[in-house]
Amino acid sequence: MKRLCLALALSLSSPALAEIETARDLMDAQRYPEAMEELLPAARAGNAEAEELIGVMYASGLGVEKDDVRAFEWYLRASLKGHPGAQSGIGWYYEVGRGMPAPDLVRAYMWYALSAIGGDPDAAISQEEVVKKMTPEQIEHAHVLIDDYRVWLYPFR
Repeated sequence: MKRLCLALALSLSSPALAEIETARDLMDAQRYPEAMEELLPAARAGNAEAEELIGVMYASGLGVEKDDVRAFEWYLRASLKGHPGAQSGIGWYYEVGRGMPAPDLVRAYMWYALSAIGGDPDAAISQEEVVKKMTPEQIEHAHVLIDDYRVWLYPFR
């Protein structure tokens, strides 16, 4: 009953939120093509949660052909809107260099740090691991970038 009330409240308050909740249910049921149909309108309207979930689908090949470049681009859209989970995803892509010519530890560290600021509890662990592979110059450069993004993504933190 609670779930039904929540779904009804979401559908009345925001069609995009209802689409995302429906998409999550469809993903849980492994009905990925239907989930994508629910997510695309919300993502195209700029909803970061929908964009991040589409990134997950491309990263894992859930109902679509696995595509690291498309996954990265969907994660990036959500990341630039302050979605902490997508920011961690972007950090991981940079750390391992998946879907790109080479790893970029500076940007990996930056995105993990921004994700931690945004509230992702696992991002700090990832940040601690990537910093072990970095030079002091890389760390300093990453902090310059973090400061540039932080004031834009998280002006009150």
